[in-house]
Amino acid sequence: MFQNVSILQQAGVAVLTAATVVWAVGLVRVMRRDQVDVDVWRRSQALRALPAQSGPPRAEAVELTPDERAAFAGLVRQFGDGRP
Repeated sequence: MFQNVSILQQAGVAVLTAATVVWAVGLVRVMRRDQVDVDVWRRSQALRALPAQSGPPRAEAVELTPDERAAFAGLVRQFGDGRP
């Protein structure tokens, strides 16, 4: 035992350590027991209200003008050369 620490302090540390171990064991048991229920619940609560996405949203599909396409092609050529 530690010489500079009182018996009450040592007992307090022992009690807190035991309580922490009991809490951790209880938490692990509860989490393992409820894991099966959570998995079943998550599968059943899938977002059925949202339709499946078949492609990019229309907001992301933008038609480019010929000038914009030419500018983009110039950028691609510039980056394709490997110049910094």
